[in-house]
Amino acid sequence: MTPFKLTEELVAEIQQLVQDKSGSSLQSLLEEVHYADVAEIINELNEDEATYLIKLLDSDKTSDVLTELDEDVREAILGNLSVKEIAGELEELDTDDAADIVGELPKEIVAEVISEIEDKEHAKDIVDLLRYNENSAGGLMAKELVKVRENWDVLTCVKEMRAQAENVTRVHSIYVVDDADKLKGRLSLKDLLTTSTKAYISEVYIPKVDSVNVNEKPEEVAKIMSKYDLEAIPVVDEIGRLVGRITIDDIVDVIKEEAEKDYQLAAGISQDVEADDSIWDLTRARLPWLILGLLGGLGAAAIMGGFETMINKHAILFFFTPLIAAMAGNVGVQSSAIIVQGLANDDLKGSISNRLIKEMLLATLNGLILAAILLLFTWIWKGDFYTALAISISLIVVIVVAGIIGTFIPLFLDKRDIDPAIATGPFITTSNDIFGILIYFWIAKLVLGI
Repeated sequence: MTPFKLTEELVAEIQQLVQDKSGSSLQSLLEEVHYADVAEIINELNEDEATYLIKLLDSDKTSDVLTELDEDVREAILGNLSVKEIAGELEELDTDDAADIVGELPKEIVAEVISEIEDKEHAKDIVDLLRYNENSAGGLMAKELVKVRENWDVLTCVKEMRAQAENVTRVHSIYVVDDADKLKGRLSLKDLLTTSTKAYISEVYIPKVDSVNVNEKPEEVAKIMSKYDLEAIPVVDEIGRLVGRITIDDIVDVIKEEAEKDYQLAAGISQDVEADDSIWDLTRARLPWLILGLLGGLGAAAIMGGFETMINKHAILFFFTPLIAAMAGNVGVQSSAIIVQGLANDDLKGSISNRLIKEMLLATLNGLILAAILLLFTWIWKGDFYTALAISISLIVVIVVAGIIGTFIPLFLDKRDIDPAIATGPFITTSNDIFGILIYFWIAKLVLGI
C-alpha cells in the first residue's frame, strides 16, 4: 500500500470538483481514501467546501472523518449541519468518540441531538459517558465491549457473544461478570472453543484481569497499558462493576497529547497552542515565561552590579559570565529532563535523598573534568593562576548546585501534583542562571581576596 501524500494539486482538484458540484466524481475519487486522509484533505478546505464534502459522503465514513479533524474545523462543520444530520453521524461512531463530539456541541442543541439518535441504547450510553470528567478513565472509555456472565454455559455464552459483537468494532477481550455486573475475570477464546458446550463459564474463565477505576487519570491508564502490553483494559466503577473499556488507539492519543504538552512546557509555552492559532493566543502562551526570563536577566544584572568593583579590577571575570550562566542552565536542564522522563515512565527508584546524592556525585565528577579543562585554558591564556583557579572552582560549585536544583525541583513539583515538565524549561534555566552568577562572583571574591 502506497502511503497517502497530500499535495497542492490534489487539494486544488477537489476544490474544483466541489465548485462544479461534481458529487459522483468526488465520491469516486475519495472512495478508497482512508478516513484519516480524508480528514487531512478537509482541513485544507474552506468551511463551505468542507461542509459540502461531509454532506456528500456516507455517514459511515464521515463520522470517523469528523473525529480526525482539527477542532476548529470540526466545530465549523457541525455548525452547518442540522440536528438530524449530526445525530446521523453520531449513530455511526463508538460511544467514546460520539460523547467527545457531543461535548463540543452548543449546550442548547445537545438534548435535541441526543433525542434524534434512533438507537436509544446508543444514546443512553453517550449520555452516561458525558457525566464523567474528560480527564479520567471514565471520560476516555467506550461502552462497546463483549461481556458474559459466570453462570452461563458455553452454548449460551457463544450465542450472547455473537449478538454483542455486532456493535463492537474490535473484540480485544471477553470479560466475565457476575449477576451484579461486577468484573470477575476474562475468557480465553481457546478455552471457550475447547470446552464442552454444557460447561459453565465459572469453570473456565481466568480470574486474573487488569482493570482501572473510572476516576483514574488517563496518564496512569497509559502507564498500566504500556507496562503490561495491553491492547484494551476494562474500566470499573467504585463498587467494581464493569462499565466500559479503553483501547490502545485512545491511549496513543493520550500519550501524544501529553508529549506535546510537555514539549511546550519545556519550551516555555504555558498553554496548549498550535502554529495556526491567532497571534494573541500565541502571545498569551509565550509571554509569561519571557517575562520570567526578563526578570531573571534583571536579577542577574543586579547581582553583577553588586560586584562592580571586583569586575573593574579583574575584567576577565566578566568575560566568563556567559560561560558560567550557560553551564548552570545546561546542567540544570539535563538533570531535570532525566528526572521528568523517569517520572513520566514511572521508573524512578529509591528515595529523594539518594537521588540527590547520586546527582551531586555525578555533577561533581563532570564539574571536576570541565574545571580542569577551563583551568588550563585560562591559565595558559592569561597567565594568572589564581584567577583561573577562582573561575574553575566556581564552575565546579555552580555545576553541583545546578544539578541538585535540576533534580529537586521536578521531584518537588510532582509531589505537589504540578506537572514536573515545567522544570525543564525557562523556569529551571532562569533560576540556575541567577544562582550560578551569584555563586560565581561570591567564590571569585573569596579566592581572590577582594
